[in-house]
Amino acid sequence: MRNLKAELQRALEQALALLGVEESVDVPVQPTPPDRPGDYGTPVAFSLARVLRRPPAEIAQELAARVCLPPGVVGAEAAGGYVNFTVGLGELVRAATEPLRPPAPVGRRVLVEHTSVNPNKELHVGHLRNIALGDALSRILRYAGYEVQVLNYIDDTGRQVAETLFAVERYGLRYDGVTKYDHWVGQAYVRLHREMEDPRLREELEAGVRAVLHRLEAGELRSAVERVLRAQLDTMWRLGAEYDALVWESDLVREGLLQQALALLEHTPYVQRPREGKYAGALVMDTSSFVQGLEDPYLVLVRSDGTATYPAKDIAFQFWKMGLLQGLGFRPFTRQPSGRLLYTSHPEGDRSVRFGGCEETINVIDATQSYPQRVVRTALAVAGRPDLAEGAHHLAYETVTLEGRRISGRRGHTVSVDEVLDEAHRRARAVVAEKNPEHPDPESAAEQVGIGAVRFAMVKTEPRRQIDFRWEQALSFDGDSGPYVQYAHARAASILRRAEEAGVLTEEPDFAQATEYERPVARALLDFPDVVAAAAAQRTPHVLAQYLLDLAAAWNAYYNARRPDGSPATPVLQAPPGLRGVRLALVRQVRDVLRTGLELLGVPAPEVM
Repeated sequence: MRNLKAELQRALEQALALLGVEESVDVPVQPTPPDRPGDYGTPVAFSLARVLRRPPAEIAQELAARVCLPPGVVGAEAAGGYVNFTVGLGELVRAATEPLRPPAPVGRRVLVEHTSVNPNKELHVGHLRNIALGDALSRILRYAGYEVQVLNYIDDTGRQVAETLFAVERYGLRYDGVTKYDHWVGQAYVRLHREMEDPRLREELEAGVRAVLHRLEAGELRSAVERVLRAQLDTMWRLGAEYDALVWESDLVREGLLQQALALLEHTPYVQRPREGKYAGALVMDTSSFVQGLEDPYLVLVRSDGTATYPAKDIAFQFWKMGLLQGLGFRPFTRQPSGRLLYTSHPEGDRSVRFGGCEETINVIDATQSYPQRVVRTALAVAGRPDLAEGAHHLAYETVTLEGRRISGRRGHTVSVDEVLDEAHRRARAVVAEKNPEHPDPESAAEQVGIGAVRFAMVKTEPRRQIDFRWEQALSFDGDSGPYVQYAHARAASILRRAEEAGVLTEEPDFAQATEYERPVARALLDFPDVVAAAAAQRTPHVLAQYLLDLAAAWNAYYNARRPDGSPATPVLQAPPGLRGVRLALVRQVRDVLRTGLELLGVPAPEVM
């Protein structure tokens, strides 16, 4: 697809040289608003006013006169301090219908860690946002030319896992084979927490949990944890999320990576073991040189009793991710639904199978973990690698509430992801039956639409804004929803199928016949490469989600356009030869861009709805 914005930027840079501008100047080129003349514009004259000591309007006038226009750009005019460019209609549509080409490799490795759910119970609706954001961002980065590793961290030595396994043992439970396994153990977990509310039993229960914790740390219960994990993976795969590797916390500890990280930090002047005071005997890190404004800048890495804190484990994992530490062997775990091989760390794994060692990382963790993530970045700087600290990113997102209430797995106040997906399928099936009773495969369509509705709801909002998950809003098939975009895609696919049946699908376009009705859709299509680049640079999928909504709206407006007499203004198959070829090319590009964009968000793109 031709990049008109980049061509205009280069033309403007050459014009600036003619004006005597020698220093480097940012030359933004943006689509013009609908109520302004032209297709693209630049405000560069405003930033040049101080350099050239001339009014922006005067600079804009001279730029418009001096700029050498790229082929197909038919006019440049000054509008106040802006320079606006008009692209010839035929060339605009031609450029918009050129085949999509993914960007060239950028030569950077990025590690994305997401999901990382405790393997102790079923996934709840709050986990949906993490998975949807992490999986979509991984797809976007890979499309944008990055070499991406996707990791799922398995905390198999944590208290929550110990509580679940202890509960199953305490109550003498035997799996019934009917309930999904992670739901079954989750019921035991909730039951134990209700019993823990009795102060008379608390000491006995705590002793039992500690005993299981010791067994987990010794690696004795890995198979029991793995059984829960495999049930959880079934849910993740149903959502369309896949991974490159599972990294188990017990393997990090067993390989001595925690000790290596602590030893590396102890050789710096910022980490010490005080002999007196409240931190006596503990290993602490002084963060005051790197994090300003903290009331207490000292972070405990190892308690005085010798046990490591959670931040210490996070730091060790981050050091491994970014290549400061070596170790861990991997071996195949299973084949995922796409056929992609999933690896897992393992004591007997192959050390030549390499993960980690990336110069950039993105940890998808909710916003309540912002301070621990800040600590992780600080530790990289403390270790003498501020460059790696700059490359350690936290995709922070606000939590998901359930019908206005906070989610609590311990109290059982939650809706599982499996329940959400089942309900989404049920509702989507009813809509498919209503809208298309002759659908050739209604069950498959319902699954695609249901998954799409849920995933799109989790990524369409800026991550820092809280989502209140409500059935009616999340599964709505109108407005700013996944099904709205899916239906726009299916509508384009339907036209192309009918064109093939009529034998006109490959008709040559005559771009000289393009009409002004095509211009808004063509302009929207040309934005796609820049939108993907922006989503990758900002590390957030919502940029792409909002673009797809806008493109779907432009396409629907085009499809439904009417002339003053009320007749259809944009018929495709009934258009005259040549113009029909133009519109078929435009419809094909709409379908391809919507499909590609939906796939980057992990949302299915059904051909029929």
